[in-house]
Amino acid sequence: MKIYFIYISSMILFISCGSKEKESEKEVSKKDSIVTENVITLSPEQSKNAGIEMGKPELKYISSSMKVNGEIDVPPQNTVIVSVPMGGYLKSPSLLPGTPVRKGQVIAKIEDQQYIQLQQDYLTAKAKVAYLEKEYERQRDLNESKATSDKQFQQTEAEFRSQKVLASGLSQKLQLVNINPASLNENTISKSINIYSPISGFVSKVNVSTGKYVIPSDELFEIINPSSIHLALNVFEKDLGKIFVGQRVLAYSNNNPNKKYNCKIILINKDVSRERNAKVHCHFERYDKDLIPGMFMTAEIELSNSQAYVLPEDAVVSYENKNYVFINKNRNQFEMIEVQTDTHQNGLVEITGSPIDQMTKEGVVIKGAYSLLMKLKNTGNEE
Repeated sequence: MKIYFIYISSMILFISCGSKEKESEKEVSKKDSIVTENVITLSPEQSKNAGIEMGKPELKYISSSMKVNGEIDVPPQNTVIVSVPMGGYLKSPSLLPGTPVRKGQVIAKIEDQQYIQLQQDYLTAKAKVAYLEKEYERQRDLNESKATSDKQFQQTEAEFRSQKVLASGLSQKLQLVNINPASLNENTISKSINIYSPISGFVSKVNVSTGKYVIPSDELFEIINPSSIHLALNVFEKDLGKIFVGQRVLAYSNNNPNKKYNCKIILINKDVSRERNAKVHCHFERYDKDLIPGMFMTAEIELSNSQAYVLPEDAVVSYENKNYVFINKNRNQFEMIEVQTDTHQNGLVEITGSPIDQMTKEGVVIKGAYSLLMKLKNTGNEE
């Protein structure tokens, strides 16, 4: 009877414990979630509805980059200031900023009586050179036959050579004001001279108006040839050691960030400004007419290409200025742990620090992490 009683008591106890476990499971399934500090337990149905997917950090090659700002610039040899060698009144300037011009195109006319005088002086000097040349030859022949003194011959020679120098100097002045001495005669004397564009490009500045008297120090126009524009970046002093000539750069404008421009660093300025940054010049691999001097640009300088542990960006959640991931502690039980992130590239984020081993061993939530964060924090607040 004692044995029979013990057997019956054991059966009752076993059945009672089993019913309590089933009731406990039912209670878990009925609850939204169970939260303990940074650990959240979901029911199988909740886990399925949240779209939870697991994964592990992967070792991949990833490029780190540095983001800087700058603007499109033009090298000095591609920016020309147009002025006039001699003064005069400006006539017929039909230019506006942005007007395209060709090299050798007439862009303005200058009028003044001094140009008439210059041409007159040249033609007079030229005619006198012709006369003195013949007189020099006559005196030379007479001197050889001793028909004239050496002094007379020397005076004639000196006068002839001085006149040649005068005519040559006036010829150079004519060329300086764009008058061709070879085509100049008494019938082609003009009161005006032409101002020609020294390069092809577009007019960036017009500083004068019709009728204004200009002098050689006045800047009439500024012309830019945009074919050799470059990108001038501002790099902080502390980052200069990370860059080098030939480094690849990806640039884009703030107005159209989806349109990328490939560049390469061609020059690093060694002079650091008061703001503790230096200019780094980059060459565009392909010219685009949409790139205008003075346009602000953002650039990403490629720093390195090395192996690193990465996770999909969806696996990392941010909360109170810190980054976290959820690891799998048990079936449908997840723990939120803090991680350090670095480079972002192509939907992946680099994970640094010691949690790598723990994440690799236990697995990481790569989809549904944000839902877990919401449940964890909302449930915690309710409690």
